Amino acid sequence: MKHEFPASDRVSVELEADGVAHVRLIRTDKLNALDPAMFTALIGAGKALFELPGLRAVVLSGEGRAFSSGLDIASIESLLSPAGPPMTRRTYGNANLFQQAAMQWRKLPVPVIAAIHGYCFGGALQIAGGADIRVVAPDARLAIMELKWGIVPDMGGFALWRGLVRDDVLRALTYTNREFTGEEALTLGFATQVDADPLAIALDIARTIAGQSPHAVRSAKALFARAADCSTDEILQAESLEQHKLVGSRNQTEAVRSQMERRAAVFVDP
Repeated sequence: MKHEFPASDRVSVELEADGVAHVRLIRTDKLNALDPAMFTALIGAGKALFELPGLRAVVLSGEGRAFSSGLDIASIESLLSPAGPPMTRRTYGNANLFQQAAMQWRKLPVPVIAAIHGYCFGGALQIAGGADIRVVAPDARLAIMELKWGIVPDMGGFALWRGLVRDDVLRALTYTNREFTGEEALTLGFATQVDADPLAIALDIARTIAGQSPHAVRSAKALFARAADCSTDEILQAESLEQHKLVGSRNQTEAVRSQMERRAAVFVDP
């Protein structure tokens, strides 16, 4: 699969033949800290992935010694000043620029797996929260840092962490900025899985997903997106509608035949 992505010294995107995209934060000299150029690059990569035919899964990771150390302190005044990016304007649907950097992974129609190592502080933890799945190194260092700087998590954290982390625990971590390890992140709910090589595990999960029917995977993600806020009646109806689209389709028939014939399935992309 060939595709041109916006050139950037902050974010790189590599595509595998099976439809897996690997998005990497590559500002290694600053521990992948989030500055205006990083936000622009992340959103540019996300926009390109939304428009990419044949995309089946995404892995999100950080190059070097960290996933990301969070907001670049050298940029904090320009980012948070009145002359900075407008925070109250919904410039990306229901989100502003900062929120879109995290929310776009949840909005993407295919699953996103974050591989977290080293530091994952503040805004970086919210970006990771946008992923469907988070694989974290046991010695990774994580924290909700915003109150330390006199601000609040405002990149979708309250929406993305809802249901993952117990409410009173999330409040304590937010109010105190307490740092926790990858091992503890699993217990708290921030991590899906802990492994010493989170990138290898994340890529393996993505490749497994890429081998499933892409229409069924996208339908499942669409249902997850609705389940958090819909009533039971609405969820049941949504399940039925998605299933109606899948049953008897070319990919659904191929999924059954490949299982019965004990061979790899050959699916068509959306």
